[in-house]
Amino acid sequence: MTTVSGVNSTAASTTTTKNKTLGQDEFLTLLVAQLKYQDPLNPSDPTEFTSQLAQYSQLEQLFNLNDAMGALTQAQDKSERLSALSLIGQEIVVEESTFTLGSDPVQIGYRIDGTVSEASLVIKNSSGQTVATLPAGDLSAGNHFLTWDGKGSSGNTLASGTYTITINAKDSSGSSATVSPLVRSKVTGIDLSGSEPQIVTALGEYKISSIHGAYTSSQTGSTGNSG
Repeated sequence: MTTVSGVNSTAASTTTTKNKTLGQDEFLTLLVAQLKYQDPLNPSDPTEFTSQLAQYSQLEQLFNLNDAMGALTQAQDKSERLSALSLIGQEIVVEESTFTLGSDPVQIGYRIDGTVSEASLVIKNSSGQTVATLPAGDLSAGNHFLTWDGKGSSGNTLASGTYTITINAKDSSGSSATVSPLVRSKVTGIDLSGSEPQIVTALGEYKISSIHGAYTSSQTGSTGNSG
């Protein structure tokens, strides 16, 4: 195919689109320009033209696929937000080490996936100081909870604020074992202002992706508090 100035100018203008990418309309414009400015004495090779049409068809399919994926993502996002609203009033369990202590006892816990011979929950204040240690009574696999009354190791009532859970656990050989901290609280609201719904509870706000379960009734745990 003979290249003429008209084709070059058209190609230059179509490649200066947003983000400098060749879109569906630009590709078609370039293809039409090639046909318009071809040399009548040296027309385009039919094989090459067919190849260009095939490329256009593939490009169109990719754009349609991108549109479909975008619509699917939006549908999933709306579904997730609607599902989050249904959690209001229920108790949820989240894998989280941080919680807010108020005037009421809190339910905190741990999840054991493997074999553990001993474990304890160490509660630290916002300054990183250990204020209480709660022994883990149940060492079987699964989720377990303790109702903590908010009192320190010496029996004093701790101030309201943010606290964290650090779990010390060992297996039968005495090596450190991984045990995940859990927080359980009633959902009081849903924050939909961000890209991912935030679950609002009395113990803090948590991402919906961190939820491990939702319950309609409270589970009774054991109360522990030791130095």
